[in-house]
Amino acid sequence: MKKGLIIVIVIAIILGFVGCNGYNGLVKQDQQVQQVWSNVETQYQRRTDLYSSVIKTIEGSANFEKSTLTSVINARAQATSVKVDINDPATLAKYQAAQGQLQNAFSKLMAVSEAYPDLKTTKAFQDFQTQIEGTENRINIARRDYNTAVNTYNLQVKTFPKNIMAGIFGFHAKSYYQADAGSEKNPDINFDIK
Repeated sequence: MKKGLIIVIVIAIILGFVGCNGYNGLVKQDQQVQQVWSNVETQYQRRTDLYSSVIKTIEGSANFEKSTLTSVINARAQATSVKVDINDPATLAKYQAAQGQLQNAFSKLMAVSEAYPDLKTTKAFQDFQTQIEGTENRINIARRDYNTAVNTYNLQVKTFPKNIMAGIFGFHAKSYYQADAGSEKNPDINFDIK
């Protein structure tokens, strides 16, 4: 009788240890995903701050096309107003779409700036162009790191036996950062040389 009780207690202790270890591993992976997502947001904030500086530089240039500038300002406001819950795929998609609109509007602004040689030759504008390229690279790296962290976390949440523990404690798979719609197609490039 005593041996049976001892065996049950030892098994309970082992299961408790395994359970605590599994739970702590899931918490650790969840925190890793949140930390990496914070890095993505930090890079987007860097981009937004940089765009604001470029906009101020361009606004100082006389006769610049105001409609293009206004579209960038509006896209920036929309991109910064979206709140993301990384556990909700819909908010992540909304955030991603807003960031894409900002990037598209800013790309148009940079294209229009080509028609303003005085603006293009200013040191501040040239510095901004270099910083923008570096920022876009940082954003790509941060998004890749986020997807790597999500992959590691999702493997923990979806594989046996941790999937049982994940279900009990409310850990759910997270969404990956997706490519913008249509980005899989080759861009249509036209050279209007006359």
